[in-house]
Amino acid sequence: MDKLNLLQLFVSLVEHGSFVAVANQSGQSPSTISKAISRLEKSLGVRLLHRTTRQIQLTEAGANYLQTAREVLALLKSGEAQLTQSSIAPTGTLKVSLPHSFGQHYVVPLLPEFCRRYPDIKLDLSFSDEYTDIVEGGIDIAVRSGKLNDSSLIARRLCPIDMGMFASPSYLAQFGRPNSPEQLTQHRWILYRFRQSGRILGITYPQNDQAVEIQPDYQIIVDNGYALAQLASQGVGIALMPHFLARDLVREGKLTLISPPQRTPDQAVYLYYLSRDYMPMKVKVFIEYLVQMLEEQGETAHSSWMSSRATQPSEY
Repeated sequence: MDKLNLLQLFVSLVEHGSFVAVANQSGQSPSTISKAISRLEKSLGVRLLHRTTRQIQLTEAGANYLQTAREVLALLKSGEAQLTQSSIAPTGTLKVSLPHSFGQHYVVPLLPEFCRRYPDIKLDLSFSDEYTDIVEGGIDIAVRSGKLNDSSLIARRLCPIDMGMFASPSYLAQFGRPNSPEQLTQHRWILYRFRQSGRILGITYPQNDQAVEIQPDYQIIVDNGYALAQLASQGVGIALMPHFLARDLVREGKLTLISPPQRTPDQAVYLYYLSRDYMPMKVKVFIEYLVQMLEEQGETAHSSWMSSRATQPSEY
């Protein structure tokens, strides 16, 4: 019998006042109860009870230990109640790791409504495009662009990454709209450099079911997605960017899609978490909310707002 069970048995014995009463309640014999209390006393090195044929009486050490035992059992009960509550009610602090661009453009605008719906959840947000160890960082949910090679995590695909070439209406009015790879090389470009590797994002143009590589002359190189989109919207040049960077600027009339969307099958935005088993309610409701709200905006596991443009080649 472990120490916790011995504590419960000791408290129960004091409250009921006899071995027989505890035996009847627990389904054990009085001698078994007596031997268990003796083992507890032996492990502590003190006598907890004075025993007579009719009653039991606490020793001074027993009275002190009774208070400790009750506190331990109450603390355990309170902890179990909190755990149970967290599994059935959306409460507590939720740590979420987000990539800079997708997080700022797609997730952050959804959070005020989430906070109104779930006022008992406290959000702790961090922004990073780098790999994050969820366990080591104490993170409940991570959103990342691309598939992580971590079999210990559950990966849920939020949306594909559709790439497109964009320019501002003012730029197109001044320099014309390119309609071929040859014409694209004659335009000004804003190129993107990956911060971790230093590699420049390659430029390809989909033509006749093939990706034609382009070597454009550039005006500016940046390593920040927000800067890439803003510079393009201000007429500096053409930029190749993911759909989530361009969406709001396209809706505002500040950017125009000038190429068919391009998609690499294994490139997508994923939501990562530790396990489907015993998932805290705070994690469950955040996942369901994020998926639902993105779907309402045209972002599903296999489509983005740009996906329909692929069936409209006359635009390009």
